[in-house]
Amino acid sequence: MMRAFASPLLRISKQRSFHSTPAALEKLNIEGLASKVDLSGQNVLMRVDLNVPLDKSDEVTVTDDTRLRAIVPSAKYLLDKNAKLILCSHFGRPKGEIIEKGKNGRLTPAVSHLETLLGTKVVKADDCMGPEVEKMAADMEPGTVLLLENTRFYAGETKNDPELSAGLGALADYFVMDAFGTAHRAHSSTAGVTEHMKMSAAGYLLDKELKYLKGAVDSPTRPLCAIVGGAKVSTKIPVIESLIEKCDTVLIGGGMIFTFYKAMGYDVGESLIEEDMVELAGKLMKQAEEKGVKMLLPSDVVCADKFDKDAEATTCAIDSIKGMGLDIGPQSIAEFKAVIDASETIVWNGPMGVFEFPKFAVGTFAVADMLADATSSRGAITIIGGGDSVAAVNTAGLGPKMSHISTGGGASLELLEGKVLPGVAALTDA
Repeated sequence: MMRAFASPLLRISKQRSFHSTPAALEKLNIEGLASKVDLSGQNVLMRVDLNVPLDKSDEVTVTDDTRLRAIVPSAKYLLDKNAKLILCSHFGRPKGEIIEKGKNGRLTPAVSHLETLLGTKVVKADDCMGPEVEKMAADMEPGTVLLLENTRFYAGETKNDPELSAGLGALADYFVMDAFGTAHRAHSSTAGVTEHMKMSAAGYLLDKELKYLKGAVDSPTRPLCAIVGGAKVSTKIPVIESLIEKCDTVLIGGGMIFTFYKAMGYDVGESLIEEDMVELAGKLMKQAEEKGVKMLLPSDVVCADKFDKDAEATTCAIDSIKGMGLDIGPQSIAEFKAVIDASETIVWNGPMGVFEFPKFAVGTFAVADMLADATSSRGAITIIGGGDSVAAVNTAGLGPKMSHISTGGGASLELLEGKVLPGVAALTDA
């Protein structure tokens, strides 16, 4: 049977609507900015995330334009207001070097896609600050778009360098932050630049992330269930601790379960384990019990004789694990479904197994199906909190069926942990 700790404190609510928390509302958003200022003819610098994957064969062709499409609502809103729109983004990790092409190179590959998505010409600068760029910004016509070069061509970007912040700030009077994936970093283009702006606001994408991710744990429609997976406990400790404080039920999957099993005294065979985290795993279980939160671990796992997509798969009870566990088992899937079906808000971060291998992807895709059905059939709020969970949901073609899919990895985790994000804190108060 499923391993459970303590009893769930389920507070059933018929309400299905979702409310933004004060934290999501306390900062100025893009519409609030437009209500305070006539943006027509004004230079507006918008921080976006243009980190798109490129085809490895030519290092130019964009293979997935999801992040480009994500900026369209804010960009079009500003263009509709006849603003002069200046876009800035980092691209990869060039570490202060100017790289001509590839995943750490110039932003040129994004231009044609942006032109198609925005329905207008996008002029690209070869730098992101300096006299030439300032002239380009000053000469812009209302309703046009200028794309700056990779901000990380300057090493000071990731150090919140005052000179780069001022250089970016010289290009516009107003700032819109719409790159949630970098909002947890205090960089020149996410935080420092706001010191040189008359007002700074959250774009539609950032505003939605705050609404769903922070709202999910601060004022959820209950019962609230968190599903936490992934390979290692160590990368998820703060988020698990935070969720224990706020959830009714926490489901644990992925490679991290074996560290918990070890804490419970089970032999985990050759499964992934973090020896230095065993004691802490035990403490997390005790913490959940003390808080009256139900923490559920899988009752069976799918094991393999080796870490390989063609490995022989065998379902094992957790007290008889042989080889290495690479997925949750069928009984666990059924038991997880019972919890998900009883929940009104579900937050998911991290896969249930090695979903890159089809034989060991069943648990992850089953959870994706459950969440999609929860939203489509009964209006439950389903939030995919970044990282590999997003990849799994998109691979399954279920993205449109979820309430919200986060665009941030580390930013999503930090928000769920209850941390203040520098890129949000720097914005103008509403």
